[in-house]
Amino acid sequence: MVTRQPIISVLGHVDHGKTTLLDNIRGSAVAAREAGGITQHIGATEVPVDVIREICGDLLKGVQLKIPGVLFIDTPGHEAFTTLRARGGSLADLAILIIDINEGIQPQTLESIEILKSFKVPFIIVANKIDLAGKFKIDKKKRRYRFLEAFNEQNEEMKQIIENKIWELIGELYKHGFQADRFDRVKDFRRQVSIVPCSAKYGIGVPEIMMLIAGLSQKYLEKKLEIDVKGPGKGSVLEVKEETGLGTTIDVIIYDGTMNVRDRIVLGGKKGVIVTTVRSLLKPKPLDEIRDPRFKFQHVKSVAAAAGIKISAPDLNDALAGSPVYVANEDPEDVIERVKNEIGKIKITTEQTGIILKADTLGSLEALVKIFTSKGFAIRKGDVGDVTKTDVTEAISVKKKDVYKGVIVAFNVDVLKEAEELAKNKEIKIFKDNVIYKIIEDYELWLEEKKEEEKIRRQLGIIRPGKIQILEGYVFRASKPAIVGVKVLSGEIKPKLTLIKEDGRFGGEINSIKSKDNFLSSAKRGDEVAIALNGVTVGRQINEGEVLYVDVPEDSFRRMKEIEIDESEKETLEEFLKIKRKENTLWGV
Repeated sequence: MVTRQPIISVLGHVDHGKTTLLDNIRGSAVAAREAGGITQHIGATEVPVDVIREICGDLLKGVQLKIPGVLFIDTPGHEAFTTLRARGGSLADLAILIIDINEGIQPQTLESIEILKSFKVPFIIVANKIDLAGKFKIDKKKRRYRFLEAFNEQNEEMKQIIENKIWELIGELYKHGFQADRFDRVKDFRRQVSIVPCSAKYGIGVPEIMMLIAGLSQKYLEKKLEIDVKGPGKGSVLEVKEETGLGTTIDVIIYDGTMNVRDRIVLGGKKGVIVTTVRSLLKPKPLDEIRDPRFKFQHVKSVAAAAGIKISAPDLNDALAGSPVYVANEDPEDVIERVKNEIGKIKITTEQTGIILKADTLGSLEALVKIFTSKGFAIRKGDVGDVTKTDVTEAISVKKKDVYKGVIVAFNVDVLKEAEELAKNKEIKIFKDNVIYKIIEDYELWLEEKKEEEKIRRQLGIIRPGKIQILEGYVFRASKPAIVGVKVLSGEIKPKLTLIKEDGRFGGEINSIKSKDNFLSSAKRGDEVAIALNGVTVGRQINEGEVLYVDVPEDSFRRMKEIEIDESEKETLEEFLKIKRKENTLWGV
């Protein structure tokens, strides 16, 4: 039995500083290169034990560390990545939940907390961006230094600002069922959540963060971290990449067992399950990020959990990012079936009328499927890869049935030229972006606009129901035209509309509507206005106190189902229908 390095998942709301914190630890600048400054895929970084000691300094004085280091998993931060974060949580031994101390708990923070709860993953909170909380004094000559050191250098006003924000955060966490306190005040790490105030940008609080991770792993996870490295390796594919001299490779997190050169592995592919043999295992150097290493890889013969590894093997051209990968040196049939089932739960092909989803990885697709279905959107197809002519053809057939669903959502993939041309000719909308939350917001905005356009289009030419009462004592002219004060009881009235009486006889044509000195284009329920009526005389055809109805044509009546009308309009329409059917029992049928 050996002690493996703990897997640390970094979670939190978008733009609260997850990748920036890791940048400070590893001295890189991955965050600056991410699309929109937001992490789009899970990444992995190994920090060896000697670097942990260097960062922590005297904080670990007298502590004998048994762990060989830590493996950070940097997870995407927006709510659309719930599934990916869940995967990150399920792999994690410990978690860092990053919260902007100035913004507090956000919706995605709550999602992260729920994931950690469901997987029962212990976590610490990094209250980031203390440098933005006020006029915080910063020693820019230092790459990183302790929070307590920085805190003691502040004036009393700044200290109070920080303390108040910590207390606000403690209060918010209490509402969600957690006892929390500043890390140096925590007495029971099993019952209380530690809060480390931090500035990831300037490295303030990073030593305390690393100390807590190492200390908690050492104290509470010792048995969990002991593994039998002789077991078959299990992992998850992060990326599929072309490497010069190696061809297509896969970046993988090994979370259990051991993988060796020449092991048979099983993983998911675009055209089915791939069974292949490991040709080379390549590890990024410590503190490098597997997605974007700055230095050359090291060739190794074997790798044990937990680790980030690049695998070179034949037949990886169609490998799926996000797929499970298992060592299967014995009979691989059971493992093949397991991989099929896992991928089948993510990929979607249906006959229903729904949108077409295309993504660059299984993980991204999984996130897209989850968010769209959770919002009640039907999906016809969800798959990995670029948008093809076939995808557009499917969207065209969907559009014939439902104009709102005949669209394509393309996350971080290209649209092939012939597909783009066909989509343009057939007016198929393609939502393309490399930030998932943006792509969903764009679709929802488009949907809202299209529905509003359709609503306006349907209402054009439809005469809506309306009901008025002539007010007693407000006859300003008896005829040519008759001018009377009225109250709109329901619906609306407009100039040029014909009115009828309760017995079905002609009640005048509205010539104009006036309120004080202003002429109006319409009057609605509750309005009291003066109207000029052509074709009637007060005291003959109409009288004070009488109720009149807008004479809705049969065509408008039949189309009324296409538009929204309120309850009072529905009642008025029923009253109007009874009047009409006294003369013609089939009116409006």
